[in-house]
Amino acid sequence: MSNERPSPDELLRQVEEEEKKQSRGKLKIFLGYSAGVGKTYSMLEDAHYRIKQGMDVVVASVEPHGRKETERLLEGLECMPLKTIEYRGIVLKELDLDAVLARNPQIVLVDELAHTNVPGSRNAKRYQDVQELIGAGIDVYATLNIQHLDSMNDRVTQITKIRVRETIPDSVLDEADEIEIVDLPPEELMQRFREGKVYIPSQAAMAIENFFNEGNLIALREMTLRRAAERVDEQMLEYMRSRSIPGPWPAGETLLVCIGNSSALNEKLIRNGRRLADELNAEWYALYVETPAHDRLFPEDRMQAVRALEIAAKMGAKTSSVFGVSIAEEVVRFARKNNVTRIIVGKPVRPRWRELIFGSVVNQIVFLGSSMDILIISDVGKEELGKKRERKTVEWLAGSQYLYGSGLVLAITILAYLIRPYLSPTNLVMLYLIGVVMSAIAWGLRSAIFTAAISVLVFDFLFIPPYMSLRVSDTEYAITFAAFLMVGVAISLLVVRSRDYASAAQRRGDYISALYELSFDLASVNDIKVALEVVGGHIQTTCNCNSVFLLPRGDFLTTIYTSDKLELDEKEIIAASWTYHNGTTMGRGTDTLSSAALKYYPLRTPNGIVGVMGIRSKEREGVINPEQERLIEAFASQTALAIERIELWEQIHKPISHP
Repeated sequence: MSNERPSPDELLRQVEEEEKKQSRGKLKIFLGYSAGVGKTYSMLEDAHYRIKQGMDVVVASVEPHGRKETERLLEGLECMPLKTIEYRGIVLKELDLDAVLARNPQIVLVDELAHTNVPGSRNAKRYQDVQELIGAGIDVYATLNIQHLDSMNDRVTQITKIRVRETIPDSVLDEADEIEIVDLPPEELMQRFREGKVYIPSQAAMAIENFFNEGNLIALREMTLRRAAERVDEQMLEYMRSRSIPGPWPAGETLLVCIGNSSALNEKLIRNGRRLADELNAEWYALYVETPAHDRLFPEDRMQAVRALEIAAKMGAKTSSVFGVSIAEEVVRFARKNNVTRIIVGKPVRPRWRELIFGSVVNQIVFLGSSMDILIISDVGKEELGKKRERKTVEWLAGSQYLYGSGLVLAITILAYLIRPYLSPTNLVMLYLIGVVMSAIAWGLRSAIFTAAISVLVFDFLFIPPYMSLRVSDTEYAITFAAFLMVGVAISLLVVRSRDYASAAQRRGDYISALYELSFDLASVNDIKVALEVVGGHIQTTCNCNSVFLLPRGDFLTTIYTSDKLELDEKEIIAASWTYHNGTTMGRGTDTLSSAALKYYPLRTPNGIVGVMGIRSKEREGVINPEQERLIEAFASQTALAIERIELWEQIHKPISHP
């Protein structure tokens, strides 16, 4: 007899998932393919049914859009007042999250799950409000259209020629406990549009012409039914696993999406990765490889990778950032380690000559990963490509290193002119080659190439007959010039690459030393304030960031230590408190309370959260690169353990009062 019982680890995982589900509320999504199919109507009907069963139901946010049938269903339901927020002189209304949490009903109704909240709200998107309600143990009924899913965005744009701006991660739909499809034949929906039951007549005519024509509706309907069917398949597999039902369990597909520094290409890669993972029911990863040349990128380009990894994580990917000399080698190494069967990689628009000289990462991945399927996606918006060209042009023209390179060539020319009676022209050219190497070491690759080019021109103009002319009378010198340029470029590449590798190795060595020194310094400290001062000093020295630490004292968080007299206003205190109570990183650079000046990290130990650490980069753009992010998270972990140890030590050594 075959042993079909699950392993102890699997049983433990199932028990933990059941306990987690019991402490959280349930999410029911009424999913449709278009406005007007009756999602809100169905949700309100279900609410009346639940009230008849004796359940406590309130309406947090429902927009009837002037539909009389919907307005009639709102009668008899308790509607929570909306919160008014002033933005740019306009008073707007949003869901009052705190009021709903205080009311604590059994079920709350929330319309338009993909809605974007007014700037200044606690959360950037309404689905994040819903996640808080679920975390508080409240069941939520919500409505959603298929075009608002992240993974569907490109497909909807291709079908309708209109890009939907308000989207939510697919993980929100995946985590729903129940999905109810609200369907209506496209012909009936079109009739509802014409009768003005969805929009007012003037808006309806424009909507039918631009977005909600019959062909678009048929395509959107098919996408909705397919996506719901995929979710049903996932639920069936979860059921089979939880009850150890035997069945075919073939090895599944595993996908890897390679993240770069182009926002437009990253978004398309992630959406394709998510969609393909859904179609294949596959696990997928998002990987960014940081190379020694990372520091030479523009700050906004460096941030593109961080943002892309955050988006991929929200869409259900396992994200990772690694450091390596060769992007292709690291990608293939990661793929083999994680049993990846398909790699999705982007091919940005680049001049052909650049690929011939510097090589193509995509071609290297194809060569090294010959045993895997490689999906190549090439797409960069013209606007973004224009911005990159403009920035490169500005850098080439405005860089002071080119002036220095010109000055170096002038100095070498004067020296060569003085000693030319004693040396042949072929020996004089070596002086210029030395100048190219010096330029590469001092100012980088582009300056070295620039120096090599003007060296050839100056040498030909002054030292090769006919003099004071760029013509070459002897073919021997033409070969010399060509060899000089090739050798100069090759040496420049090697010198710059060696310098980058040395710099990267030094930086990583500094980070490792910083972790060692921090652990060593914290080991001998038995005072929390002193320990936090030690950590703040290490963060300032290693990451060039200011820090603040807040610990619970009674019912509130209290600031224990700040670097450079960093002061927190009410908004920052709210962000820190939210991090402490929810145990997630939030603030600057995240989707939650993104308007905060600092990024807040929970100080987590196996026994719970002991405090909050806030970080603000001193860089002009406030950029924290992925390597610094990992180091800061390691600092936070060591700090949390140190706080827990010191508090335990204080309890042990606390004087015992005798009666």
